[in-house]
Order: sequence, then C-alpha cells, then structure tokens
Amino acid sequence: MHTVFRIGEVRKIDKKSPLYEVDLKLTSDDDQQLRELTNRIREESSGGTGWYRMGKLLLKIGQFDKAEELYMALLEQASNDSDKAHIYHQLGWLKNDQGQYKEAVSSYEMSLKIKRKTLPEDHPSLAPMYNNIALVYNDMGDYSKALEFYEKDLEIKKKALPPNHPDLATSYTGIGQVYNNMGDYSKALEFYEKDLEIKKKALPPNHPHLATSYTCIGQVYNNMGDYSKALEFHEKDLEIKKKALPPNHPDLATSYTCIGQVYNNMGDYSKALEFYEKDLEITKKALPPNHPDLATSYNNIGGVYNNMGDYSKALEYFKKTHQIYENALPPNHPHLAFPYNWFGKIYRSMKDYPKALENFEKCLAIFQKTLPERHPNQAITYSNIGDVHRLMGNYEKAFAFHQKALNIQENVQCNPLDCALTYINLGETYREKSDYSTALTYFEKGLEIRENKLPTNHPDLAVVYHNMAKLYLATRKYSMAMKNIQQAVEIAQEKLPSTHPHLLEYKETFEKIRKKM
Repeated sequence: MHTVFRIGEVRKIDKKSPLYEVDLKLTSDDDQQLRELTNRIREESSGGTGWYRMGKLLLKIGQFDKAEELYMALLEQASNDSDKAHIYHQLGWLKNDQGQYKEAVSSYEMSLKIKRKTLPEDHPSLAPMYNNIALVYNDMGDYSKALEFYEKDLEIKKKALPPNHPDLATSYTGIGQVYNNMGDYSKALEFYEKDLEIKKKALPPNHPHLATSYTCIGQVYNNMGDYSKALEFHEKDLEIKKKALPPNHPDLATSYTCIGQVYNNMGDYSKALEFYEKDLEITKKALPPNHPDLATSYNNIGGVYNNMGDYSKALEYFKKTHQIYENALPPNHPHLAFPYNWFGKIYRSMKDYPKALENFEKCLAIFQKTLPERHPNQAITYSNIGDVHRLMGNYEKAFAFHQKALNIQENVQCNPLDCALTYINLGETYREKSDYSTALTYFEKGLEIRENKLPTNHPDLAVVYHNMAKLYLATRKYSMAMKNIQQAVEIAQEKLPSTHPHLLEYKETFEKIRKKM
C-alpha cells in the first residue's frame, strides 16, 4: 500500500500470449521528480480537511460523479454554516464544469446566501463568489446578469485593493469577455486595455499573465475583422510565452490556435493549418487522449478543411472531436452539441440537406435540454435550420425557424451581429422567393447592424453588399448592383487573399453585372 514504482522495460512474454512482463523499480524517498509531483498535487488540493482536499482533487481530475457523491455526504454531516457555504461553492464549481449552469448558479447563490447572514454585501471575501456567478451567467448567455455580478465584484475590489492590483485586472478581463460576447467590441477593448495597463505596471514584461491580456485584445481585433492588429497582439502574446514557458506548454498551444484563427478568417488556409497543427502537436503531448482541449484542436483543423471544400477531411476531424466529447463529457453537457453543428455545416456545404438538417436538429435538441430557453446558441441553431430549409426550397419552414431565432435575438441581450446574420438569411430567403422589396428590407437591417458594429472594411460587410448586388441585378437596377458589388470587391481585395473563394465569387458577380450595363 502507498508504494510508488517507476515503470521500466515492458516485454511481451511470448508471441502467442497476450501477457506482458513489466520491470518495476521502487522509488526512493529522495526521488526529485516524485517530490515535485507530490508537492504539485498537495498545492492543487490544498485547504481544509483531508476530505475537502480529496473533493478538490476529484474536481481537478474531472471525477465529477465521485466529487458530487463526496460533497453531498459532507453536506449532510456539516455542522456549521462555514462548512455548508464551502460545500455549496464547490458544488457550483462542479456543476459549472459539467455544463449544468442553472444548478451551478443555484449552488453558488446558496453559498452566497449563507455567507450573507454574517457578512455585508460588499465584504471582500464575497468578491470571488460574485465573479464565479458572473462566469456562469456569461456561459448561459445571460449577459446582463453576468455584468451585474462582475460589477459587484469590481466595486468591492476597487474599495479593498490599490488601483494597480492584479485582482482588479482580472475583473476588467471578465467584463471585457462579456462585452466581446455581446459584440460590443469598443467596450470590450476598453476593459481589456484597463486590464493590460494594470498588468504592465504590476508584472514583469515576460510574465505569462501579460501575454493573456494581449491574447484577449487580439481576439477582439479578430472579431472586428482587423486582422493585422489581431496578428500584432497575438504575436506579442506568443513572443512572451516562448520566453517564459517550456516548448510543449499547453498555453503555447493556445497562442498557436489564436493565430490560426486569424489566418483562417483571412482565408489563408495553409497558414491556418500550419498554426493549428503546431497547437495539435503540443496538445497531444501535454494532455491525455480524451481531453476536451484536444477535441478543440481537431475541431479547428476540421473547420479549415471545411472552408477549403475538403469535406472528407473535415468530417474526419469533426468525428474525432465528437468521439472525444462523448468520452470526456457528461451526457447532458452543452458542448456535445457543437460537433453536430459542424456536421450540419459540412453537409450543408456538400448540399446533402437532409443530413445537414438531421445534425442541426440534434444540436438543437441538446441545447434545449441543457441551456436556458432563450440562450443565444439556440437562436443561432434555429437560424441554421431555417437556412437549410431555404436551400431545400421549404420557404415557409425557413421563415418559421428564422422567426424563432429573431424572437430570441430581438428580445434578449445578446450579440447584435447574430441578429444581423438572421436578417441576412431572411433576406436571402425572400430574394429566392422573388419578394425583392421584403428581401431588401432585411438586407438593410442586417447591413445597418454590421455597419454600426464593424469597421468599414470588415469582410462581413462585403457579404451583404454582394447579396444586395445580386438582388439589384435580378431587378435590373444595374447601377445600384454595380455600386454594391464594387464595395464588396474593394473590401475583399483589401482584406482577403487573392485566392479566397469569396473574392472569386464577387468578381464573378461583377462580370455578370458589367455585361448587363
């Protein structure tokens, strides 16, 4: 019992037998690697009694069922409010990791309620609780509630800490993430830059936390379509991590992923694959084969192959993602929906519309079981289903699903750019039905949002200009068609590589219009 061995040579006993012989060497008390491992486990599971440390360790290694069983037993035995508050907090952490967001909020709020019996609302020890609740609401897509709790957290820290304390920077990061999810990129940058300003003063120039701040800002610029600025910040992040971390550290993999995303959005698929494969190489070495982060790596590569039109390769990688998620996540985790979403997109690109519909519906079914009724992800999925029905010529069903999407997007505080996409999809549906006036109304709604939220040369604006050019071409308004297609081509030539499929499509439409004038 409690003896640790090193595994030496492994030999098969003979060719016919499935048995192996393993050389084991007993470790000594002064084994340096064993001491480092023990210290690391002790550090990550520190605090409280042995049973509480055991619960924390079970959470760290993803043994959620065993952790929950232990915490429920401890809750029954808890004799004071302090222990109960701690256990409810740990249950909140557990439920959030399982993707059971309502249960996570309930557990966190129970812990908060117990603590509030003896503490004022602005007590410094409550700030981490407000932060955790905000994180869950952000995952739930309830951005107004997320901001409410982040601002409580920030208000406490401003009173309790000096103005350049790193914990204040963490609060600014959380608020920035919410605004980024909402598509309010100027506000996101405002808070991320506050975070960066503090970290520059509080940390050495090669600290990994400073690199994380550059990552966040890079992601906002990527969302804004300012790819050169995005690469500038992601390369600052990568430069720091290369100096501060070992070459196979998972955080380096994250940096490669972010740079790959920018090149993917630029349509430079060979560069995107180059960086995604660097990420995958590190992730394979650093993590077990069924870790969800490995699934993300496969998912990213699958997305590039999908954009390249290599659907068989894309499916190969998405199936790997799906397999890992099924093995690594509980059966009701919302992330299980994402592979079905990608399968739907691939089959839609392949024009296998029944398969596309089947997978989008599986995605929706998981979201309906695991997320709040009016979560933004449900709206996006309704819009995807509506788009497939459009492609199948089922226009009434297309209208019905797009309307379901708008019922959420127009009435819930979510990313307006998602709503813009639904308007544009509706415009395409009406255009195909030759209802050009209604189509134009929806195109203009989508365009107005994108013009307000995105830079004037963002590639997503070119998509709408192209749609409107096709509409004006169909209605023989050739001068308006030419005006819009020129805008689309101008943006694409500035922002996209010369081989990007969107640019090629726009040039083809340009020639059709030119021949009509």
